[in-house]
Amino acid sequence: MGAVTGSDAVERRLRRVGFGPEHAERLLELKPIMHPLAHEMALAFYDHLGQDPETRRILWGEPGRVERLYESFEGWYRELFEGVYDADYAAKRLRVGVVHARYGVPLSSLIPAIGQVYSLALEHLLVALRPVELPSALEALGKVLTLDTTLMAESYERAVAAGVEDGEGATQRGAARILTLARSGAGLGGGR
Repeated sequence: MGAVTGSDAVERRLRRVGFGPEHAERLLELKPIMHPLAHEMALAFYDHLGQDPETRRILWGEPGRVERLYESFEGWYRELFEGVYDADYAAKRLRVGVVHARYGVPLSSLIPAIGQVYSLALEHLLVALRPVELPSALEALGKVLTLDTTLMAESYERAVAAGVEDGEGATQRGAARILTLARSGAGLGGGR
């Protein structure tokens, strides 16, 4: 059974995107057909990000970085279908936004790449499900990706804002501060 639990801040974010227990339950039902796509999704995601020369420089600038990112992405993608959307889940998504800010990957690259995840998942669901099953699956997938994108963008913006206030090199220091808060779960209360 899927669960939507956690602090008031997490509950507020779930309500904001219209994510309820029925969506958690549906995503958990999709797990057997969606988990096997994790590697393919990672390749497509980073292929999309790598089309931008600056983002490509960041991702492939250090030997082994993109390979580590593939693995991280696969874990992120699989968690979409685990059925539990609580404070730990939110904290992981907040960390993703901070890490992207730390390395200077612009939101204008990240958000369309999340759209690619939806598009690829849609292609798979159109083949794997009966037409009557599609609306609830697509709604749940859209809601969880909106939740994740919202959390990532929120922490990214806070990391950048913290960096701008401090001056030179501050975005990295700001991102490090926000990452520390997200790891401790303390960053969950300070949202919009």
